[in-house]
Amino acid sequence: MTAQAKAKWLRFLVLILGGGTIYKLANLKDAFYVPMQEYMGLSHTEIGTLLSANAIIATALFVVGGMLADRFDTRKLIPLGLIGTGGLGLYLATFPGFNMLLIVFSLFAICADCIYWPALLKAIRNLGDDNEQGRMFGFLEGGRGVVDTLVAFSALGVFVVMGSGEAGLKSAILFYSLIDILAGVLTWFLLRGGKTQAAVQQSSGLAGLFEAVRVPGIWLVSFNVFMVYIVYCGLTYFIPYLKDMYELPVALVGAYGIINQYFLKVLGGPAGGYMADKRLKSSSRYLKWAFLALLPLMAVIMLLPKGNGFIYAGMAATLSFALIVFTMRGVFWAPMSEVGIAPHITGSAFGIGCLIGYAPGMFAYVIYGSILDHFPGQQGYDYVFALMSILAVIGFMVSSLLYRAVQQRAPLPCAEALPQT
Repeated sequence: MTAQAKAKWLRFLVLILGGGTIYKLANLKDAFYVPMQEYMGLSHTEIGTLLSANAIIATALFVVGGMLADRFDTRKLIPLGLIGTGGLGLYLATFPGFNMLLIVFSLFAICADCIYWPALLKAIRNLGDDNEQGRMFGFLEGGRGVVDTLVAFSALGVFVVMGSGEAGLKSAILFYSLIDILAGVLTWFLLRGGKTQAAVQQSSGLAGLFEAVRVPGIWLVSFNVFMVYIVYCGLTYFIPYLKDMYELPVALVGAYGIINQYFLKVLGGPAGGYMADKRLKSSSRYLKWAFLALLPLMAVIMLLPKGNGFIYAGMAATLSFALIVFTMRGVFWAPMSEVGIAPHITGSAFGIGCLIGYAPGMFAYVIYGSILDHFPGQQGYDYVFALMSILAVIGFMVSSLLYRAVQQRAPLPCAEALPQT
């Protein structure tokens, strides 16, 4: 391996470190959903409201973030987002009131989704040439999953060592915050001199945005991402479901949440890319059949007997469902490369796609959480899971339309996978 190649992969590893840590605080519920309820005094609806506030700001600013990534050096934007997120986490560890929590979660969106994420996508794309894009983004997703899992389990370890109570939750939040700040500092120094900014003609922000808007296929790709993401949001509720219906211990609930939200990313991203590229030869075709595969698994989840004696069956069924969703997340941006996005408008194109694709974060958690609060117990979970099944059917129809559109466009460029948050 040449010195230039080694330098490229070192920068890539640094980018993975940040990508695997920056969302831990905004998604604290992944490993600490139940402790957030117990020690921060939050209901299902309130947690959903915080997540929705974060998503509303993020969605509103994705396009702005895309234009920023097209205009400014990504080496500056990436550390700024990481250090800003870590600083907010230090305040979050004081357990402020609900109104202040709304502000903190909104600011998380500015740092992570507006400043950081589009810049990361552009930096990754610029590290490799066109025939490396699938590998770069596939390794990004798998690498983020590894970092996600290691950091989250470390935070869970801090939580347990500190007593698995209020002090433990505060310590875990501080741990996440310091990791973000450290990743930001490392990124600033280790990306120096790297080719993180595109070596192509830079368009002005609005011109690049208007050019991206005129690419018709981007809209169908975005709505396809929308359907995958709204089902993905429902995975969060497997966590309290196992606690309430199968009497899963709190510490094990945290471990399950980490596996459900992070470790499966390690397996799902590469597996989805392999199935789409090597087996079905089309990401949109894979997504179509993956939506259908979710339906029998959800039926199993809903029909399994409940109680502590069936705890491992419940975990296996929910994790199998989640794994398929993560294979879909691994490739749901893949058709973007098939619809003709030029390198100089990459940031703007992703901004538009994220604006639509990640929109369910604005309302899905509130809807799911409100259902559980209004219909406690098994009835509420049945309603949530039935809704997820209906959405999977709609997703099948959207993916079918996308696959038809991709087939009608010839010749097809490289259709390898691009990433997600």
